[in-house]
Amino acid sequence: MKTFSRIAFASAVALALVSTGFAADTGTGASFKGPVGLQLYSLRAQFTAHGPPATLDTVKGFGIQYAELAGTYNLAPEKMKALLAERGIKAVSGHFPYKKFKDDPEAVAQEAKALGLEYAGCAWADHKGDLDEKQAREIAAVFNKAGEMLAQHGLKFFYHCHGFEFQPHGDGTLMDLIIKETNPQYVSFEMDILWVVFPGHDPAKLLAKYPGRWQLIHLKDLKQGVATGFLTGKTDVSNDVPLGTGQMKWPAILAAAKKAGVKYYFIEDESPSSVEQIPQSLKFLESVKF
Repeated sequence: MKTFSRIAFASAVALALVSTGFAADTGTGASFKGPVGLQLYSLRAQFTAHGPPATLDTVKGFGIQYAELAGTYNLAPEKMKALLAERGIKAVSGHFPYKKFKDDPEAVAQEAKALGLEYAGCAWADHKGDLDEKQAREIAAVFNKAGEMLAQHGLKFFYHCHGFEFQPHGDGTLMDLIIKETNPQYVSFEMDILWVVFPGHDPAKLLAKYPGRWQLIHLKDLKQGVATGFLTGKTDVSNDVPLGTGQMKWPAILAAAKKAGVKYYFIEDESPSSVEQIPQSLKFLESVKF
């Protein structure tokens, strides 16, 4: 084949791959390589109003191939897994209640396996009042025990920070204590970017401080002008805005996440406008440079 013909052929193949959907994954670009998925809690209102099949069709329409679960909306785990698979979506991780990890981690393991998950984690550690050192150590002990048991089933345990863990402690915070008191062999972490910034901390610095521990990330942006420095773990859901339009310094965060060894990134948009905002966030990730 002549050189010109080879070039023309290669160009035609590349064009065909793009047109048939075999280009780079949705949400990835020159700098951000993902893999990026969606925390399905973002569409909780749609799951309730329209049901899982129709809502998962919406997820497929976004171009999403990976998901994180927060419940199955009254479906058996096997049914939820099948609905996802029919749409080319892989459930990588899922959130389960703290009490269940504390009282019956074996039940969590069985459900996670039925869903085909790689990670099973907790998004809110039960506590009374402001988190203190005693409660933080108790939480770490629960995580160690649950993580060791899940590992026996080939699963990885993680904890999703939620903002209230950043109470000052020593030369750091109680989040530092929880990380240091948990066994890296059995316990990893999911950084929710909003729940690091809202308490007044720097996600990039925290990622660099504990490389290898942050294996999952929630990509979430905080509306411009919203005050930070609060340890409540709560803010109005309408403060979730499309990535790149809020307060987060995404180039620095994403560069630090890559260096720290993050395995999966999940967009989580809890706002009432999530259906409109998720595609905007995906487009931002495709164009962000770092």
